[in-house]
Amino acid sequence: MIGSNIASSTSAIDSLIKKERSLQYWENVDASDDGMLGGVPTVAGFSNTSKIDLQGSRSFLAKLGIGMTNDRRTVAHTLEGGAGIGRVTDGLLRGLALHIDVVEPVIKFNDKLRGISGVRHIFNVGLEEWVPLEGVRYDLIWIQWCVGYLTDEQLLDFLKRCGQALNPEHGVIVLKENISMSGSDLFDATDSGLIREDNKFRQLFTQAGLRITKTDLQKGLPRVSSRKLLPVRMYALKSQLM
Repeated sequence: MIGSNIASSTSAIDSLIKKERSLQYWENVDASDDGMLGGVPTVAGFSNTSKIDLQGSRSFLAKLGIGMTNDRRTVAHTLEGGAGIGRVTDGLLRGLALHIDVVEPVIKFNDKLRGISGVRHIFNVGLEEWVPLEGVRYDLIWIQWCVGYLTDEQLLDFLKRCGQALNPEHGVIVLKENISMSGSDLFDATDSGLIREDNKFRQLFTQAGLRITKTDLQKGLPRVSSRKLLPVRMYALKSQLM
């Protein structure tokens, strides 16, 4: 999130993504909130990053009518992509959803997820391999800080499957990701992940048959001297047919 080993390119940059390198990176990080956030909370001035992130997500969902107060609605079935140890599962979704299904390829993180109330199915696969269960429709699909490990083609296919798994009446996908502001997508060799531009995301959403119903930048992320976090944008998505 505070990138130092980052390169940019204008063509086929997603070909640099290597799944085995990404998995190796995550296998070697601590199963803690600090590990999930790439060590950012231990940097002086950035200790509240997780709290700020979760509050921003909570506020965004409230604008979509989802929440615990002021006549907002809770949801019955939620899917979280790239759940890690459950930082978002426990800190955000558990209070909003009756059933939470999670997709997480790193086995050691699955043990943490099993201890969270409301977690139902754990898909121990990558997002590119996940297939919705027959007959299950989700009211909310939450995807955060994980699609950078997918190529554009894999992300497009994943978004299509998410759209197919949405509750046709009021289901919504929320994708929350770092955004490149450099004029091109960026590749981070540290974890073999891609940081996409806003325009790239918008193109992929359209190709996947999804439309943006609301989008906001995460507010309040810390900046200390010359060090700052990458911009983070939230997109609320629905099927173009809804």
